[in-house]
Amino acid sequence: MSRRVLVVCHANTSRSIIAEAVLVRLLRERGVDDVEVRSGGIAPYARDGSLVSLDARLALREVGIELPAGAGATDLKRQRHLLAEADVILVMTEEQRRMLDAFDEARGKRVLTVRELAGETGDIDDPSMKDEDVFRHCRDEITRCLTDGLDRLLEGG
Repeated sequence: MSRRVLVVCHANTSRSIIAEAVLVRLLRERGVDDVEVRSGGIAPYARDGSLVSLDARLALREVGIELPAGAGATDLKRQRHLLAEADVILVMTEEQRRMLDAFDEARGKRVLTVRELAGETGDIDDPSMKDEDVFRHCRDEITRCLTDGLDRLLEGG
């Protein structure tokens, strides 16, 4: 049976999009095909179909990940089934973990920050409205944390 990982951030236009794409690649490189990865935003301003940040697209392109032309954000307030179906929810910040408390569908789920997955503490800050180097740093931090925490994610521990 496949497992489902949901990556959450505020608007689902930068951090969670980057994390979803990187995690899919890491799983593919490991030959893991029984883990489904999705992402979404939980902030009041998250909207289905919002454009993915151009800087996030460019940061991913630099590491050989091309997002589909039509890729857009997912609003978890409207797509609550994704929360209900998730086995693990990865968030970028402690604030997002608290925001999940408002969603009955997330109760009892395993929720970790991306840094916790890697055995660390702290948040992955939002790079929006900042320069390309901030997006690169964000991408690299997310990639490092997911790489370091991949075994923990796959073990369910």
